[in-house]
Amino acid sequence: MKEPTRPIPQPTVDTDGSLVAYTVATPTAFKVRARVTIGSRKVIPVILVPGIMGSNLRARANMKARKDDVLAPGEPAWRPPNGVVEGFWEARKWAERSPSERQRILDASILEVDPDGQLAFAPSNVDPRMLRERGWGEVHAGSYGALLIDLQRHLDKTFQVSPRGDREIRHFWLRVMQSQAASWGVRSIEKVTEAELEKYAGYQYPVYAFGYNWLESCEKSARRLRTRIDQIKKFWTERKHECGKVILITHSMGGLVARACARLSSPGDGSAPDIAGIVHAAMPALGAPVTYRRIACGTEGGRYTNGLGDNLKAGAVTDIAGESAADTTPVMALSPGVLQLLPNHLYPKPWLHIRTIRSVNRRDDVRDFLSLPDGSPYDLYRDMKSWYRMIDPDLADPARRFEDSERSVVDGISDAIRDAEYFHTELLTLSDGKNGQTPYYHPNTYAFHGADKSLKAYGQIRWVAREPSVSPAALTPSSIRKGNLKSITDQGAREVRIGQDLQLRFSVWPEDAHGDETVPVQSGAGPTAHIRKMFAPAGLRHQDSLQPETMRLLIRHLIVKIVQDVQ
Repeated sequence: MKEPTRPIPQPTVDTDGSLVAYTVATPTAFKVRARVTIGSRKVIPVILVPGIMGSNLRARANMKARKDDVLAPGEPAWRPPNGVVEGFWEARKWAERSPSERQRILDASILEVDPDGQLAFAPSNVDPRMLRERGWGEVHAGSYGALLIDLQRHLDKTFQVSPRGDREIRHFWLRVMQSQAASWGVRSIEKVTEAELEKYAGYQYPVYAFGYNWLESCEKSARRLRTRIDQIKKFWTERKHECGKVILITHSMGGLVARACARLSSPGDGSAPDIAGIVHAAMPALGAPVTYRRIACGTEGGRYTNGLGDNLKAGAVTDIAGESAADTTPVMALSPGVLQLLPNHLYPKPWLHIRTIRSVNRRDDVRDFLSLPDGSPYDLYRDMKSWYRMIDPDLADPARRFEDSERSVVDGISDAIRDAEYFHTELLTLSDGKNGQTPYYHPNTYAFHGADKSLKAYGQIRWVAREPSVSPAALTPSSIRKGNLKSITDQGAREVRIGQDLQLRFSVWPEDAHGDETVPVQSGAGPTAHIRKMFAPAGLRHQDSLQPETMRLLIRHLIVKIVQDVQ
């Protein structure tokens, strides 16, 4: 009769390539054998690259503290809350912070990745020290823990021996093979075959996470990701394993980081041969107008279409990210990484509209006066004088960091916008040699995005004001453009003087596009013509897009497909 077994923590790899597993001594009467899983000597690391605010940040350990700094060297600056209780206390803490404190805490120049985030979600059969070495503590457990655990538990276990002694596919891979195309938002799929699983099973898939300073330019983060990939490959090669390629799984902003990393990788032609493939989730491929809205007006709150629970979450996000432009501008306007989430030069234009509503025969008549950008979107971002400007430089430096500097705060903002423009137009864009431009993607790329009719996102920004019943001045596109900003409400509405006698209150209308509550469909679907396959499942919320089981099944499906091209 076969003796029973019990699993023990997975082995670690020693510097000489030997595998080391630990267990505890038991009495001789205890007849259960320890069972340890040994992986292949051929390794394809899988690396998660999170979205904005999904990486833990701390003040640099070697930071030279200034007298007005809020953080001490090494002190956590940003650790996203996990769960309702943590979310409540974190929201309360940030709601009480002034714009000056926000600027001094979320200052890209003093921050680095914090590797000591929560690991309470980690599987018990894996040594926590190994998970920290693999970067799991660098990313938000609440957003990415479910996926990391799923990959850790399932990637290295493909087949098993049945009680009859036959090889059989494990049940969690059968679920991948039996998934229906409709659940992934497509009409048809090429299902994973047993032959494909046989090839897939010839490799080991250690799971890593890569945190980055999301306030810095995505280019800097991409170069650090490139370094991390090289370090991971070196780790396994030095330990007598074959490791020539990695697979990247990205979320939101992490997709921009990964694309830039592939573009910057040797040999420099975009092929990035040591990246076997990339899977993008909820990537703002062409940018997201909500970024303009949050800088210009503050973070939007709940929606009347949401339930109480979702609106409580939205309220917490508003408190943390900043309710007003005075809260958001000091952080976002000076952060290249944030500005790289703005609609880029390939986003469908125009997307910023200025309108009025007037009553005609007891019906509302909407009049369009301006549709922007009417040139480069980066010129629109650099405009800091018009009443519809995105950035008010007077709000950008409450901590007075630029007061004694040779450079003004406007210089700092302009530099950050220039970084965004270069990142979009040079690093993530290819020229076809005929003055045409196409976006760059790794040649083995898959992606999925939200396109739900009920999960609205800002596809356009619409400033709208109601005209008085009797207008003292004729409105024209020119008079609207030349309007003078008189005041801004706490909710972001703008009182604008038109000519001498007319004052209108312009507010941003609610979200208008299908999407995932953050990225509109026109941006999420942007890669479709340039990648292997795009998926558009229903009901996909942006922040939670890697958590549903259907999406985790899809990611495993795509990893198998990517491996088929590995030589």
